[in-house]
Amino acid sequence: MTSQTDLAALLCSRLCHDMLSPVGALSNGLELLSDETDEEMRARCIELLEQSAKISTDKLKFFRLAFGAAGGFGDNVPVEEAQEVIAALASDAKRVELNWAIASSSLPKPAVKVMLNLAQIALDALVRGGTLDIGAERHEGNIEIVARATAERIAFDEVIGHALQGELDADEITSRTAAAHMIALLAGEMGGGLQYALSDGALVLGAVLPEPEGMIG
Repeated sequence: MTSQTDLAALLCSRLCHDMLSPVGALSNGLELLSDETDEEMRARCIELLEQSAKISTDKLKFFRLAFGAAGGFGDNVPVEEAQEVIAALASDAKRVELNWAIASSSLPKPAVKVMLNLAQIALDALVRGGTLDIGAERHEGNIEIVARATAERIAFDEVIGHALQGELDADEITSRTAAAHMIALLAGEMGGGLQYALSDGALVLGAVLPEPEGMIG
């Protein structure tokens, strides 16, 4: 079994990998701006800097809520907070239509972490754009979550799917599968589970999580 230290290191590697591109673009943009004298080109550099800064901020907000202790000190997180960070990532990805079907105004923190990570995995599969549908509902003492990506082309490594279902050995967990492995552990600790289904043009990721004691109803 992957130790907590190993998992933390892999998640940090994932964060660094995802942040490298926008932060690197900021560095390059500042270097170009310092040498550029043409006003039109300077305006273009500033525009690119603003875009890179937004992407960096959006990613950090996502990581803070999906992996960290964000969301306040209570047991629940407002759904609106999760929607905002996912919508920002979808906007940065371009050509992604985002649809929601969530009745509850708040969800338990573990459920929000699962939803965010499933949404990120589904979003990563939409390499050429498409539709991302996210739903969550309470049903018979469980919280059921689904993230569905649909497009002409779906790019999904089924190793991530195996990680979601807890089917990977410890030495098979990498920075690419660490997030999926983390929420698989989280779902298992709650007494629930994750699953995925991949077909032509569609990727469906799902979770069934028992409602934490004291929150049912």
